[in-house]
Amino acid sequence: MRRALKLATIFAFAITMSVLAAQRGDQQRHTANGGHPPPPPTHRDANIHNEGERMSDGRMDSRQHVTNDHWYGHPPADDKRFKLSHPYEHGRFENIGPSFTFGVSRIDAGHHRFWFNGGFGFEVAAWDWGLCSDWCWNCGDDFVIYDDPDHPGWYLLYNMDTGTYVHVQYVGA
Repeated sequence: MRRALKLATIFAFAITMSVLAAQRGDQQRHTANGGHPPPPPTHRDANIHNEGERMSDGRMDSRQHVTNDHWYGHPPADDKRFKLSHPYEHGRFENIGPSFTFGVSRIDAGHHRFWFNGGFGFEVAAWDWGLCSDWCWNCGDDFVIYDDPDHPGWYLLYNMDTGTYVHVQYVGA
């Protein structure tokens, strides 16, 4: 009887672990931008303004997002909201680009701040918080950080699951 109970327990444990592994695998399938991080955005001239994506039904999608490796909705280089008196005040974040993906370990929504595993902290631009406040910060989503080529001192936080991005500043480790 004990042997049968032991085998049943081991069997139940194995089934539970395979279900959990399958669920985690589903979370790792990114749907945005064809499932891969986009290449870094390129610098634009100051006179180029927010470019939207023309949808098949004729609508214009001007959200900050990436489709087919193209960055849409990025504010123009001369946008005064991004002028900083002390760019990179807390140092530069070095692990940028599509080779580095991060998970969020902690969030302080009241101050628009989050930390990646490893203790790297960022603050979302106040005007972009509404674009990401409903992201599932604690769900295991993967994020990529890019240098903002048009706004010195700013980074772009790309959500691999939504395909959208927001402006962030590095606040240190």
